[in-house]
Amino acid sequence: MDRLMPDDPRRIGQYRLLGRLGEGGMGQVFLARSERGRTVAVKTIRRELAQEHDFRRRFALEITAARRVGGRWTAPVLDADTEAATPWVATGYIAGPSLHEVVGRDFGPLPERSVLLLANGLAHALRDIHGAGLVHRDLKPSNVLVTIDGPRVIDFGIARALESTGESVTRTGATVGSPGFMSPEQVRGQRLTPASDIFCLGSLLAYAATGRTPFGALDSGVHILMFRIAEETPDLTEVPENLRRLISGCLAKEPERRTTVEELLAATGPDGSREPWLPGEPVAQLGRHAIELLDSENPESRTDTPAVKAP
Repeated sequence: MDRLMPDDPRRIGQYRLLGRLGEGGMGQVFLARSERGRTVAVKTIRRELAQEHDFRRRFALEITAARRVGGRWTAPVLDADTEAATPWVATGYIAGPSLHEVVGRDFGPLPERSVLLLANGLAHALRDIHGAGLVHRDLKPSNVLVTIDGPRVIDFGIARALESTGESVTRTGATVGSPGFMSPEQVRGQRLTPASDIFCLGSLLAYAATGRTPFGALDSGVHILMFRIAEETPDLTEVPENLRRLISGCLAKEPERRTTVEELLAATGPDGSREPWLPGEPVAQLGRHAIELLDSENPESRTDTPAVKAP
């Protein structure tokens, strides 16, 4: 959490801004509170994108579809203004860090049981997203938030709007999909189906289990990662044996050969244990994180968790 900058707005729509949550290629994300006291995350769209008529049209269509996504595994879309000078969308606030932060910065790879329960929660989220006629297109660790009672998927319904602009990375500072967590179809510029999200899920689960993607380290270079995704066999040697078959089924190069959402749900059902889905130390930190943010009327800047650009 960072303090608001002098040039930041203090209100967007009916929401009073409390601080900055982060920034990425699409725009900025703010912590805010509604007039009725609900805590939300408000994402604003970069000026360059807002000036593209086709982006605004697609953004409006995708947000309408995203508002139909329900269930407990996603951050619900609550409000949006696609016609504002700076378009924005408000979602339910999830009081938890991203999977990227948990694995890449704070605790390292997750134990096998936690990865299985992560897979189950994300499969439920994808079933809801695909059921609303959406393909996420950017399922990656920074778009999965970790809470005490399971994962939550964010930013569905936005990447396709960006895709429609045909803009380059240089001009907008954004890409559709993230190197290391793209499907072969994305790399090749082909039509995307729900199976593309399944491939990205496989890479994400391998990252959760090992701290690296099955196609190399995230700092390997964009073109190297994209070539490996499209052409090479995933490296799952560090993945625990009991997870390897599940993950490899998601990573088939041909979309029609990949594991389906329903097969994932059947293979990763809850184990009946009443134990938390995460180890004790992450659970304790998640509890502190939620209390600090939700109990504060005006959150102070947190020097231990600076806003970072999502990978």
